[in-house]
Amino acid sequence: MAASEDLSEGSSSPAASALRRHVDSSPINANGLRRNQLSVHEALGGGAVADLILWKRRNAAVALLTGGTVAWFLFEIAGYGFLSLLANVLLLLIFVLFLWARSALLLNRPLPPLPNLEIPDAVAEKIADEARVWINRGLSVAREIAIEGDRKLFLQVIVILWGVSYIGSFFSFLTLCYLCLTLSLTVPVFYDKNQDLIHEKIVQAHHFLLKQYECVLTKTGISVKKAKKTD
Repeated sequence: MAASEDLSEGSSSPAASALRRHVDSSPINANGLRRNQLSVHEALGGGAVADLILWKRRNAAVALLTGGTVAWFLFEIAGYGFLSLLANVLLLLIFVLFLWARSALLLNRPLPPLPNLEIPDAVAEKIADEARVWINRGLSVAREIAIEGDRKLFLQVIVILWGVSYIGSFFSFLTLCYLCLTLSLTVPVFYDKNQDLIHEKIVQAHHFLLKQYECVLTKTGISVKKAKKTD
């Protein structure tokens, strides 16, 4: 039974009528689906990043999760420093390549198959464009707060920064990045595979909260009527 039918049995107060109109216009219908619902892939942008997050590119997702886990273990658990580890890896790589090249010349073997070690102009321009968009967005937010005096945006920024600061007090920056990486590679794909069950639970919770809210409105209306009679 839809939530609007359940609420029609309650109080006929203006607040209850407004609540029923809100339920009728709710984006969640009785079947647990949202009207005009987008797929998870479309909600994530529908590009290569969405394919990676939803494990459609399984090898890349496994490599990213494995690399993140190894980096977190080395820097956070084992206690390696980033600069020292990077220098040691580069030293080992250069040493191996040098021995490979010298032995190839002595034994008439092919040289190490190194790719063209340079960043293409298109990649550099794309990175610069993406960085410019984010920088301009941050500067626009600062302008709206400092010059235009947008109180709502100011409070939103304060709440977000306070939340980041509060969460950061429990984790190091690397651990927080690793948690974000793990959640981004597990939660969306879990939701994508269990949408019907999750929607069903959300609708049940939605109907329960609306019934409780209707009860509160009904009790409040009764108390107001009693107060008027006593007056």
